[in-house]
Amino acid sequence: MMHPISELMNTSTFLPKNNRREHLLLLVFLLFCSLSGVSQEYTPFARVMFYNVENLFDTQDDPATSDNEFLPNGKKHWTNTRYYQKQNRIAQVIIAAREDDYPDVIGLCEIENQEVLESLLFFTPLNKLGYKIIHKESPDPRGIDVAFLYRNGKFRPLCYEAIPLINSKGHALKTRDILYVKGILGSDTLHFFVNHWPSKYGGISATKLSRATAASTLRAKTDSILKLNNQSRIIIMGDFNDTPLDASIKEVLGAKSPETNQAMPDSLYNLALPLAQKGKGSNKFQGKWSLIDQIMVSGSLLDKTKGKTIAGSFQLFSPDFLLENDEANLGKKPNRTYAGYKYHGGFSDHLPVTVELLRKK
Repeated sequence: MMHPISELMNTSTFLPKNNRREHLLLLVFLLFCSLSGVSQEYTPFARVMFYNVENLFDTQDDPATSDNEFLPNGKKHWTNTRYYQKQNRIAQVIIAAREDDYPDVIGLCEIENQEVLESLLFFTPLNKLGYKIIHKESPDPRGIDVAFLYRNGKFRPLCYEAIPLINSKGHALKTRDILYVKGILGSDTLHFFVNHWPSKYGGISATKLSRATAASTLRAKTDSILKLNNQSRIIIMGDFNDTPLDASIKEVLGAKSPETNQAMPDSLYNLALPLAQKGKGSNKFQGKWSLIDQIMVSGSLLDKTKGKTIAGSFQLFSPDFLLENDEANLGKKPNRTYAGYKYHGGFSDHLPVTVELLRKK
């Protein structure tokens, strides 16, 4: 249910001598921009961020969910002090992710409920940035959900919907719903999907069908939007528990490489794929990085011929404070909150991912 660059070269010899050096420097800069692919035509105007925050639970028991390990007397000894530090850690990451400005749209996963989101936005420095919340409770047994934050005045939501994952037998899976939000950012209407697909807990083979179900559910929804308007601008983000090279994303969802000469408006493109092919990752498990946190877009967001909003490059946000030495496997790993049941006091076992939205100057 919906809820509502040659002319400068020809003129250089006519410049006064004291201006020729500056002019040549300008030519070198323009040539560098041309060779490096820096766009002189588009400029960033908004930032999209996704972050798996690793179990943002409150300290209150919810009898309807299996949240007992995140209670003061639970196995993880989850206290108010740890909860408040966790909130400030998340706020620190969001604030640090700014360049010219703070993220305008943020997808989150592994949050327990509306209350932890309200507390995050009220009791941390985020309270000065004007973020609003879109969230729906999901049927996940542990009680973890996805959520959508947006900066009031930058994004205007039009409607939203929690989309259950329906399998081939017509049954809804007891897992996180996909959160769909339609709204206006800048002058364009955008369709956002926030995902947290079923994990590999229990084995890859035993759980891959559930992720395929998530992929087919998502594809059906994007297809319905593109059927009405094949120029629709769609942004898909989330923790997919599969990489861009896995079948659920590459085949079932059909997300293609963004490195194409001509993007088709009714196709989906995985902005994370080039980094995944280079072995980069957002999560490290048993010494191996995998890029399971991704952002994908519809072809219209790669088409520069329309003169509207386009998607810039996909980035892993990995400042030093989000990483620590991996003593067991060498290199670095995410500075997480827990290592098993041992409190570590870090940020998350995932790195955030971002993409800039660009528009013509």
